[in-house]
Amino acid sequence: MENVFVVTGASRGIGAATASLAAQAGYRVVRASRSAEESVGDRGWDARCDVSSWNSVQDLMSRVESRWGRIDVVFANAGVSVDTSFVSSAGAEPREWTDMVVTNVCGPAFTARAAMPALIRSGGHLVMTGSAAGRGVRPGNLYSATKWAITGLAQAIRAEAVETGVRVTVVQPGLVDTDAIPASRVDDPKLAPEDVGRAVLYAVSQPSTVDVNEILLRPTGQAAHR
Repeated sequence: MENVFVVTGASRGIGAATASLAAQAGYRVVRASRSAEESVGDRGWDARCDVSSWNSVQDLMSRVESRWGRIDVVFANAGVSVDTSFVSSAGAEPREWTDMVVTNVCGPAFTARAAMPALIRSGGHLVMTGSAAGRGVRPGNLYSATKWAITGLAQAIRAEAVETGVRVTVVQPGLVDTDAIPASRVDDPKLAPEDVGRAVLYAVSQPSTVDVNEILLRPTGQAAHR
């Protein structure tokens, strides 16, 4: 039975690039996103899923395992970003922050919880998208705080799953060339989405005895504080 790789936030950017690389590596790939038009083939599946909804994520994992018999890798990648400030009216209004926090924090948590039974059965791998922004202080940046949360979440899941055989990796990229780049950073050095995808495939391609806990990657020339 062929291995199955589920990617959330797969409609563009890091998710789309990683899904493509996983398919090239021989996986059956589930490309999940809020905007997906449902389409199932022998090796690829475009699946609609809203990671901010526990019921939606649980239904996705159930459908995948039921149809394809297993889940081997889950890449909890879906996320959103809005500009924030705590001392001025710059950026998004506070009422707009909720979707980002729920998507970026609850989304990966829901994804992990829904996928874990299948991953335990397969001895699989959970990968989560963090950020270099989640490793240092970014003034007024709530997005950065959600990525701090992903580092802690990955560690908490790994600690609980230590005897299950499931591996847990958090990938922490610096600035990536996607449509979410702030206007103030359009001229900064950037990673391609495929660069991050290759890091994900590196982690999941290791022997089952190797658990790559964290991967931090930045584009050459990006300062550590950016």
